[in-house]
Amino acid sequence: MLAGMMGEMAERFLITGGAGFIGSHLAERLIDAGHSVVVLDDLSTGRTQNISHLLGHARFQFVRDSVESESTVNTLMASVDSVFHLASAVGVQLIVDQPVRTIRTTIHGTEVVLEAASRFGRPVLITSSSEVYGKGARVPFSEDDDVVMGPTKHTRWCYAYAKGVDEFIGLAYHKQFALPVTIVRLFNTVGPRQVGMYGMVLPRFVGAALTGKPIQVYGEGTQTRCFCHVQDVVGAIVALMETPASAGQVFNLGSDEEVSIDELALRVIQLTGSASKIEHLTYEQAYGQAFDDLQRRVPKLDRIRSVVKFNPKHDLDEIIRSVIEDHRRVVG
Repeated sequence: MLAGMMGEMAERFLITGGAGFIGSHLAERLIDAGHSVVVLDDLSTGRTQNISHLLGHARFQFVRDSVESESTVNTLMASVDSVFHLASAVGVQLIVDQPVRTIRTTIHGTEVVLEAASRFGRPVLITSSSEVYGKGARVPFSEDDDVVMGPTKHTRWCYAYAKGVDEFIGLAYHKQFALPVTIVRLFNTVGPRQVGMYGMVLPRFVGAALTGKPIQVYGEGTQTRCFCHVQDVVGAIVALMETPASAGQVFNLGSDEEVSIDELALRVIQLTGSASKIEHLTYEQAYGQAFDDLQRRVPKLDRIRSVVKFNPKHDLDEIIRSVIEDHRRVVG
């Protein structure tokens, strides 16, 4: 297995969804460490702006195609040492609006990647989601908790079901074929390059605050979330790929610093010096349909801390400031 070798010699990595927010930061991290990177992205939600500074680099290759393209994935898989599988639907708004695309891309894309990885014996790290915890009967969420999902008539839950299937498939390949597969359940990852168009809360808040528009909070605003900076997340993902003991395991990855959405909006206003007001919308107003939301979403981080000594370096104010600075740089 590749794990444990990244720090000793240069390797070549495939990142599916590598033109996305998290994938582009991961590509940067690997390039800076002396490795080579191939990014596969169809740019349906990824953006060339995210990787424009890497284009032309001797150790960077960009392939525009779908992760569902078996011929492309097989060709690329043969040329790399391991794969970070990040390609998936992103954002609540996209999931609600395009459930067929969400399910198909999530599940079929993972099937294609795992089959190719198994054929060539390439280790795989799959990014899953805290959505798999469903309605979250116990807080903080632990990787081995039982889960309760919402009814299938609500498209809001299709991503959670699809990501759960992803995890089953990945762990099945590990069990049946001894393929090194690591599952990482991402919680709210934020930072530079994230956009608000798919419902991502922090860039949406920052964009509104910097233009003096009302900051729209969906629901009552008392629901709490935990936000982790993308650089902390990427560092942990790389560390897990380096660690042989991670294979066959599921890890929560995020921050456990809890904040209500109303408090998040207030901190954005304070740090931007904005005169924006907070405006509450019902979920029906925001999404055009009923929406099951969770009151709290907090990860238990004991497992990842025990394996890679994960300790986020950015607190919430630093995270918000980084998003503000990025937005000002991009928008001007």
